[in-house]
Amino acid sequence: MSDQGIPFHRHIISLICMAIISGGLVFYFQKPSLASYSTSQSSDELEKIHQLYTKIQNEYYQEVNSDLLIEGALKGMTDSLADPYTSYLNQEAAASFTTSLSGEFEGIGATLQLVDDLPEVAQSPVKNSPAEKSGLRVHDQILQVDGRITKGLPLSEIVSFIRGEKGTSVQLQIKRADEIFDVAVVRDVIPVYSVYGQLASENSTIGQIEIVNFSQNTALELKEMIEELRKEGATSWLIDLRQNPGGYLDQVEKMASMFLEDGEKIVQFSLKNQILGEVVASQKLDQGFKVQEPVVVLVDGGSASASEIFAAALKESANVPIVGTTTYGKGTVQSVSSFQDQSELKLTVQKWLTPSGNWLHETGLEPDIVIDFPEYAYLIPLSKKQTLKLNDELAEISTLNQFLQALGYLTTVENSYSLVTKQAVEQFQMDNQLEVTGEVDQETASLIEIRLSQHLKKTDPMRQKALETLTEMIQ
Repeated sequence: MSDQGIPFHRHIISLICMAIISGGLVFYFQKPSLASYSTSQSSDELEKIHQLYTKIQNEYYQEVNSDLLIEGALKGMTDSLADPYTSYLNQEAAASFTTSLSGEFEGIGATLQLVDDLPEVAQSPVKNSPAEKSGLRVHDQILQVDGRITKGLPLSEIVSFIRGEKGTSVQLQIKRADEIFDVAVVRDVIPVYSVYGQLASENSTIGQIEIVNFSQNTALELKEMIEELRKEGATSWLIDLRQNPGGYLDQVEKMASMFLEDGEKIVQFSLKNQILGEVVASQKLDQGFKVQEPVVVLVDGGSASASEIFAAALKESANVPIVGTTTYGKGTVQSVSSFQDQSELKLTVQKWLTPSGNWLHETGLEPDIVIDFPEYAYLIPLSKKQTLKLNDELAEISTLNQFLQALGYLTTVENSYSLVTKQAVEQFQMDNQLEVTGEVDQETASLIEIRLSQHLKKTDPMRQKALETLTEMIQ
């Protein structure tokens, strides 16, 4: 599994008020009620909890909020399992969790989880969110929000600081590895779509489809996108699952079935080393809608759970080539159940296995063709708080020079702000209608990153290799 961040062209983050695990989910669509699970059914086991609750209520030196005690006990039980994919979601978090896979919300666009009492960017971005240019990545920790320290605060409170009206800005202090820097993001309405598609510019017979998650209607969205692109002339498919964190199990089963012959395995399920059952492609799943044209699937280290089920099913049951880097490696299934007050329990209930019986947990799916972005794509953003200038020897000067080299303004990379760097900056400013100072201020730094993002999107070696592989298949 790659521990690198999201490349610049994928620097889109979505803010959803929920404690969702890093690496995504596979979970059941239905939400059975937990109301029938009465404490009276196990009164002996829970007697100690009742005693502690009563003791605190009666003898604690300050007034106690009983709801907070109960919420804390519920969260404590799920936390004690030491399973990052099992959690208790209060009413607000549960509502936002549902919204993340349907509808729309206002924010900057980043799914968060609490790790060691700090909010952390937990999953891949909502496409076309306002934070696309901010440079945030999975596993970034948010130390401050508009000057407020976040450590130790409830996730819902942190999210309330970050969310706000469309058009307003929020300042985030980010920690990435050993680096700390600030990012300003303008809030907007974030639509939650899951499928995007177009004909490849290099070959108008190739339909390029990006699936960003597996939400409630993703199977239908995929079917409609394929039908639309077929009308435009697509006769082969590049399915991009990069940075797709997963989602509903029923959706990935329907989608994988579209690409397989009836009877071919999609996924198996296991509990305590015993196979519980399997799902195979069928008309019941795909309603008879099949994709029989050539297909290549694109994945990376952010492709998790349902993405891995989809890619493994096509790879092992249909010999579809997989291109990219090793996937995340999340091989468990969660159920989502609701309490009467609309809070929810997300609980790991079983393992999932590939059609060949492989458990990819913590190992991931190895692509048939391994290819990654260049190293500069994973460097941290340039500082926007200070101006970089001639003779500076700050650590990030090397990053600046690598960016300038990638954009064609330098042939070699140095660690200092030399005269050569100054001249390169001047040329960049001239080419982009900026004031020519030879110094990198906030405006110049931001535009360098925008141009680099555009360059990476245009050159994208992973996508190019996938297109090359697909072109060879259809010749």
